[in-house]
Amino acid sequence: MDDDKIIVSKTDPTGRIAYASSYFLEISDFTLDDLLTQQHSIVRNPNVPRCIFKLLWERLKSGREVFAYLVNRSKGDDHYWVFAHVTPTIDERGEITGYHSNRRKPRVEALKKINELYTQLLAVEAGTSNRKAGLEASYQMLTQFLAEQGQDYEEYILTL
Repeated sequence: MDDDKIIVSKTDPTGRIAYASSYFLEISDFTLDDLLTQQHSIVRNPNVPRCIFKLLWERLKSGREVFAYLVNRSKGDDHYWVFAHVTPTIDERGEITGYHSNRRKPRVEALKKINELYTQLLAVEAGTSNRKAGLEASYQMLTQFLAEQGQDYEEYILTL
């Protein structure tokens, strides 16, 4: 990714893509037709623990913004890391009408720490008898890790 470019996308309240910037198309190798009306998870890479997405969606659905380091996948199954800032779009009645995501090139130093954490969380998810148990176990591990850091998720992410 270029240092000075931003990937932008917008979705409806269910996460279906309604807008994708030209840089999103360039970096992901998807066409606009490939992406429009598809779930944003079309770019989800399995190297991001499911508990990160659980945390992300919990916060977004409660009307909070989220910062996160994510691995996205391209159309050809390649991948690229991003530092994402996702915000809910809220109408005049206070209802969420969609989501807006800006993604930038992440700092290399931050990725080293995030990669360590994600590797541990993925191992916990894979080490259980079913996906639901793996998700809950990794979410518990993430919660414990943040408590040990004395920070909530946003504080931790923004200090990397």
